Amino acid sequence: MVIRKMLLCWAVGFITVSLAAQQRFLVMEYNTENFFDCRHDSLKNDFDFLPDSPRGWNYRKYFSKAVNISKVIYSASMDNAPDIIGLCEVENEYCAETLTKYSPLRELGYEYVMTDSPDERGIDVLLLYQPYTFRLLASQTVRVPVQEIGGKPTRDILHVSGRIVSGDTLDVFLAHFPSRSGGRLKTEPFRIMAARCLKSLSDSVMSTRLNPNIIIMGDFNDYPDDKSLVEILKAQKPSGRTEVSNLYNLMDGKPSGTYKYRGEWGSLDQMIVNGNLLGNGNIRTDYGKVRILDFPFLMEEDEKFGGDMPFRTYNGMRYKGGYSDHLPVLMELEVYLP
Repeated sequence: MVIRKMLLCWAVGFITVSLAAQQRFLVMEYNTENFFDCRHDSLKNDFDFLPDSPRGWNYRKYFSKAVNISKVIYSASMDNAPDIIGLCEVENEYCAETLTKYSPLRELGYEYVMTDSPDERGIDVLLLYQPYTFRLLASQTVRVPVQEIGGKPTRDILHVSGRIVSGDTLDVFLAHFPSRSGGRLKTEPFRIMAARCLKSLSDSVMSTRLNPNIIIMGDFNDYPDDKSLVEILKAQKPSGRTEVSNLYNLMDGKPSGTYKYRGEWGSLDQMIVNGNLLGNGNIRTDYGKVRILDFPFLMEEDEKFGGDMPFRTYNGMRYKGGYSDHLPVLMELEVYLP
């Protein structure tokens, strides 16, 4: 009887130590669909989202949008909030301050880094992070010079480096590639240029870090099998043995998608990692630990094409009060403490 009790205590202690030596680290990406404030920026084309615009954008709708984004983030995990969150289509720091200080998210203590891009509409990318699990080391924004090849000014790429609880450095890239407005083939060169910039940045990290841990996420306005991702970024679906310096797209081959276009689902939002995160280091993930969040409240009936579709904020000029035309993506990392 005494021996049984000793074995039981040993087992409980072993499990407790094992759990303490391993923590979850959650990464989320979400295109928020036009999270604009209600004030005109004289340098930007933000006229569609002003109180006197045909859409009638106002502070009630603005704060409702902030609450909706908060609800999505709270719902991403039942027991703890995401450690870092990449948001696309956020207009400015006023919107970032609203989310972190005046929305329900204020209880979670997020801090943020965001770009200040030359995008004509004024939209940027925003990274929220938990300062206790991701200690900010450095950040930089990188311009994508698409005007040189006839494109409109686009969103900067955000590169953020942070120290996590294991002592390892995590390099996070957040991107929102040029849109397909004007046609996929006509605008493809602009996304290829953005991919070249991103590839150069990630290669630089992998050549200088002794133990590189890279996450690339965002709205690429391209699908996993498009040229910008396959030929330029060289991000492939993981299969068999992985290489530390290669990039792997964990959205490639996922059922359904993050965006529905003319009745067809596809993933414009990507979650890409280098091979080191798919290995046996202190930070690990795998293909099965990335999922598209399709909560019922994020969906509505697709009356035209059938099935479900994302519950949007606007359908054209008609206000619907929904969440976004994209679905969010969540990745779980396992962090092993030394």
